[in-house]
Amino acid sequence: MGRLFGTDGVRGVVNRELTIDFVVRLAYAIGTFFGEGSRILVGRDVRIGGEVFMKAVEAGLVSAGCKVYEADLITTPGLQYNVGYKGFDGGVMVTASHNPPEYNGIKVIASDGIEIPREAEEEIESIFFEQRFRPGNITLLTSSVERAPGVIDDYVKAIVGLVDRERIKARKLKVLVDPANSVGALTTTRVVRELGGKVYTINGHLDPFFPGRHPEPTVESLRETALVAKALGVDFAVGHDADGDRAIIIDDLGRIHWGDRSATILVEHLVGKHPELPRRVYTAVSSSILVEEYLRKHGVEVVWTKVGSPIIAREVVRGGGLAGFEENGGFMYPKLLPVRDGAMKTALIMELLAYENTRLSEIFDRLPKYYPVKTKVPMPREKALQVVEKVKEIYSSNRMVTIDGVKVFGEDYWFLVRPSGTEPLLRIMVEAKDKSKAEEIANNLVRIAREVASTK
Repeated sequence: MGRLFGTDGVRGVVNRELTIDFVVRLAYAIGTFFGEGSRILVGRDVRIGGEVFMKAVEAGLVSAGCKVYEADLITTPGLQYNVGYKGFDGGVMVTASHNPPEYNGIKVIASDGIEIPREAEEEIESIFFEQRFRPGNITLLTSSVERAPGVIDDYVKAIVGLVDRERIKARKLKVLVDPANSVGALTTTRVVRELGGKVYTINGHLDPFFPGRHPEPTVESLRETALVAKALGVDFAVGHDADGDRAIIIDDLGRIHWGDRSATILVEHLVGKHPELPRRVYTAVSSSILVEEYLRKHGVEVVWTKVGSPIIAREVVRGGGLAGFEENGGFMYPKLLPVRDGAMKTALIMELLAYENTRLSEIFDRLPKYYPVKTKVPMPREKALQVVEKVKEIYSSNRMVTIDGVKVFGEDYWFLVRPSGTEPLLRIMVEAKDKSKAEEIANNLVRIAREVASTK
């Protein structure tokens, strides 16, 4: 049997892998999985074909006898909030997250608002490939799609209600929002405004071609945003991906910070504000060891997980935790929902600044300084797994985490070597307190990878 779902949903190039016929059949399988009479909320971001694919999803769900509610344009966490708190049986989001504009995709949401677990994905794949579709009662076709009102209003209200609104308002923060020409423009800007902030936007108009920048928020794609943030003199800037669940933070000096760094200062804030919450956080092995190094003084336990936001979210639910996060900018706050939420993260950064009453750059400067190197080596997954085993052998005397590739801890460095979950690549991430050492370790790992890849 084939596989449809990747690390987070089903994705493909529009009109190549992702056709109308494919989407209808996938939605038919999703509807069959949820069952006749299930109430399903459907939304989309601004991507090419989004409206058409949303209608195709609705058609497939209705064919399986589902009752469909249409949210239309909304962020993924906005849809997840409404699914989790309004009694829906599930949700479907039409998005390809951070992929280039020619891509679109499907995310399936469980009744608790979190992406469905892998076993549910496997069941949908089984229904799809074995064509075990279950047609719904024909009478359900007469009134099976309704508009869902107030979905963004309710979501924004929920976020604002979870932070110290009056204290934030008194700070009169200036915030630059870069929603990557997509649906974050409909939510994060409103959250900032509701919290008394002055909102500036860049790449704020909706455009499926993402003309302002690549929809993945990275150091490279956010360079212009960082320059604008510094020129405007804002307190901070936030850069989203296309479906608004990730947020990369730029400080008042125009410095772009990876998600594990911003998550660390947020956890420090939340520990102080909410001493009743468990002092445990969950993050993927791709996050920096600075998380452990810095949060140890607050008595916070760091639990390492496999890469993938649905995996982290389920671990937060299973083990109980203060937060979950990823180095790519995803931050999960269980007081709302344990899912990646760029607007919620923005509100929490505003609250942090209101409580600290200092500049964000000064807060970031408390963190240990590590120099990052990220690279990749093209190779089949089988070879990538062999490289992982070779690295384990070479570094056998070091502390390791082996739940997703191998993460090796040194005295003043760490690195992660893992096969990509979506491409024929070996991914290498290195951080060290000395820049030349980080580069030396990365070059050595690339050499090892190429040597293994060249063997028969």
